[in-house]
Amino acid sequence: RRLLPLFLGLFQGALLLFFALFVTYDEPSAEDTDLASRVYSTFPFFQDIQVMLVVGLGLLLSFLPRYGFSALTHNFLLLNFSVQWALVLQGLLHHFRHGHIHLDLHKLLISEFAAVTVLISVGAILGRASPCQLLVMATCEIPVYLASEWLIVTRLGVLDVGGTITIHVFSCYFGLGVSKALFRAAQQPLHPKETPTPSSDLVSLVGTLILWVFWPSFVAVLCQPGDAQHRAILNTLLAMSASAITIMVASSLLERDGKLSPGHLQNGSLAGGVAIGVVADMAVPPVASLALGSLAAVVCVLGFRFLTPLLRRKLTLHDQCGIHNLHGLPGILGAAASVVAILVTSKDTSGSQPSQLSPVGGNASEVVARQWGARGVGGQALCQAAGLAVATGASLLAGLLTGAALRLPCLARPPERLCFDDSLYFKIQDQVESPGPDSSAEEGALALKE
Repeated sequence: RRLLPLFLGLFQGALLLFFALFVTYDEPSAEDTDLASRVYSTFPFFQDIQVMLVVGLGLLLSFLPRYGFSALTHNFLLLNFSVQWALVLQGLLHHFRHGHIHLDLHKLLISEFAAVTVLISVGAILGRASPCQLLVMATCEIPVYLASEWLIVTRLGVLDVGGTITIHVFSCYFGLGVSKALFRAAQQPLHPKETPTPSSDLVSLVGTLILWVFWPSFVAVLCQPGDAQHRAILNTLLAMSASAITIMVASSLLERDGKLSPGHLQNGSLAGGVAIGVVADMAVPPVASLALGSLAAVVCVLGFRFLTPLLRRKLTLHDQCGIHNLHGLPGILGAAASVVAILVTSKDTSGSQPSQLSPVGGNASEVVARQWGARGVGGQALCQAAGLAVATGASLLAGLLTGAALRLPCLARPPERLCFDDSLYFKIQDQVESPGPDSSAEEGALALKE
């Protein structure tokens, strides 16, 4: 009750002081006459991503029937906290010039991408962690992500315009590492409040549809405007359309009575967007995008059906939202597809040249193009595989260390009987007005005391 406002109040106060002393807006030079067109071309994509994260992802996480307020609010809180924290860190690391950090829309966009990793990772422990634990998790994950992204994109020269490796794979295994260390080897039994209801599944499916509509903006925003960006949008739409149809087929075939599983639809429809990101701007034929989207959907639903129960049983690995099936497995599939695409596509083809903008700032195409020319097609393919290994290994190790830190008693992990319950954090109006003799108020008070 006291730690959360204290933590956030100190953070926001320190940030106000930091911004007052060191942060200013970027002033374009006299030679820069293209600023207006760049702002007007980027801001619509930026707004689409805002809708994805605030509305789409928030609703997607609301599948727990008694945890909707918490899922939406904690998602919104973590987004804003992580964006501000990433702005400070990347400003100090990459943009500190003459005693000031010059802020522009591109830097804010990169900070938003850093925040995405936190929002995905939280899915592994959703409902069983306190807000203080989630904020500490975000505090630890952002610097590790920025270092990992710099190593993968800038040093290794990995092509990943849609964040398949740097965002989806990294955040997935960071979240799984946190979950493993936080819950250790304890087998988490099925909680009575954990089972979705038809109404909560419907709300979550609406979130899926919002994410599905705006996903091409997330993939294409860092592409060079023009042919590469156009190709990335088309490839993403094709892949996601294929995954939306394939998930209907796979889910129906895997269920004994042939009915569709809401959980499969909520996640598998987006799997194609995760997998296509790494090759979206490459010169791949349209049929390859369709095939990759279909394969990603199949991998996702098979993960839910077989791999998740196996990991829970053999490794006691808790993955509340199935982030391994939506982000991890399709991310690995996409990374493998990028290796194949580079090997079979001539580097003289216009679309196979790097097109993304540097996360640090500016255009990385010329730098990565020179690296590609020096190392050859085979060398670039090896770099793609190395980037996947770095993202997986670094995130898993950092997640395990972070999860161990989250076990500190002062971070107020909720008692088991009050997990997945909004009443622990929110004043629910119905309960306040008419608690009734059969309410769980006494039970909740006892659990809080324990």
